[in-house]
Amino acid sequence: MSGVAIETHSESTLGAAGQTEDQRSDADERLRACVSAHMGAVWRVLRRNGVPAADADDAVQKVFLVLSRKARGVEPGRELPFLLRTAVFVASEARRTQRRRRESKESSFDERSSDRPNPEHELLERERLSQLDAILKEMDEPLRVPFVLYEIEEVTMAVIAEILEVPLGTVASRLRRARARFEELAGVFRGAGGGQR
Repeated sequence: MSGVAIETHSESTLGAAGQTEDQRSDADERLRACVSAHMGAVWRVLRRNGVPAADADDAVQKVFLVLSRKARGVEPGRELPFLLRTAVFVASEARRTQRRRRESKESSFDERSSDRPNPEHELLERERLSQLDAILKEMDEPLRVPFVLYEIEEVTMAVIAEILEVPLGTVASRLRRARARFEELAGVFRGAGGGQR
């Protein structure tokens, strides 16, 4: 993930119109804190839900811009569920845009730089991420989204239910089906790729 610049001047932050300088400063600080605390999770949710690496930084910025516009309605301490819900919607929009443009298939390799010195380990990691991306791409969105949030981002089922605005039982059911589908697809990929997952 490269450095995503999130603007925090008064036109792009937390409802600047009609606010005092102190309120704008508090709003800017809240946005900075959210970016610092949650940018990685937002980036990963976007990537694991089909946003190409080349578009991920722009999508992250779009998610935080939505927060900056709607933050007055987001209860302090509840920013992460709001951000993850927004990331799911932004990822869905990005996939629709990508289909409409009919772009050439992009490599699903993760483009983040690695600080690991071992090239073989890095190659193996890239292959695993590529396989994970390929498996997730084959999963239907209603199964992929809760799977990514729960299994990869370690978000609780209660928060996932809130993010997706569905009952807790629906989340549990989708997770069971998603795990079964993931295992089925992983078996296909293992069979086709010689046993590595």
